[in-house]
Amino acid sequence: MRLGTRSSALALAQANAVAAELGSAETVPLGTADAAPGDKERFVRGVAAAVIAGEVDLGVHSAKDLPGERPEQLALVGVPAREDPTDAFLGAAASIGEIGKGARIGTASLRRRSQLLALRPDLEIGELRGNVDTRIAKLAAGEYDGIVLACAGLIRLSREAEISFRFELGELTPAPGQGCLALEARRGDADTAAAAAAISDPTALTELTAERAATRALGADCETPVGICARLGAGHLTVSGYAGLADGSEWVRDEVEGDPEQPAALGERLAERMLSAGAREILSRAEPAAR
Repeated sequence: MRLGTRSSALALAQANAVAAELGSAETVPLGTADAAPGDKERFVRGVAAAVIAGEVDLGVHSAKDLPGERPEQLALVGVPAREDPTDAFLGAAASIGEIGKGARIGTASLRRRSQLLALRPDLEIGELRGNVDTRIAKLAAGEYDGIVLACAGLIRLSREAEISFRFELGELTPAPGQGCLALEARRGDADTAAAAAAISDPTALTELTAERAATRALGADCETPVGICARLGAGHLTVSGYAGLADGSEWVRDEVEGDPEQPAALGERLAERMLSAGAREILSRAEPAAR
């Protein structure tokens, strides 16, 4: 079996982990589709095209980069065990309250920018792009007082020791699918689908299903300042949500808990509550900033 993936260090680490779980698979690095900076769909288009063309059998994506609408030729066939979905702070602080007044914090995410400024409007948020190594190097060079990255990526790259603290879900609600991998195959490829299903994790699939349902119902995408995170507990599923303006001046937070056997319905219920509380109007004004 051939696994298609982006060629970054993190993407290769993720794909190699999937290959190891499958037991016999070849990892095929692929280029990123041409696009404007900030277009996260470029991370999945090249891999998806290779799956459709039959160049690879299975596409390995970071689930948070996977758009809600997918080509009809493709099917989501597996979700391996989830890594820590939370956001991490790297810098000289042990909590958000300990970050220095007026500190310059680096992130390329409107979701993180919005939530950081909602909590700490005194912070200066700077644009930070590049792979994990590049971002950490900019912190080390003193360009920022701190940076925010996904815990999952740092763990998968064996850089967990650089995490100063993890944000609580009620501080920075993660991106939908953060920490999850999504495996895509050609629709009708039963053998590949069966292999992917065999390494799928029911908890991760339940959580991702709820998050993607909430995201669709909110009309959000990879570039919208929206956070959705579902966590499966003992007999219940909790789904937390955030939607706000990029400057953190207006926002809606909510949380629902319910039947883990109905994750999509629970995600949609969260979205309905958030929309009725004003998220629709907020996101309509956040849309231009997200483009």
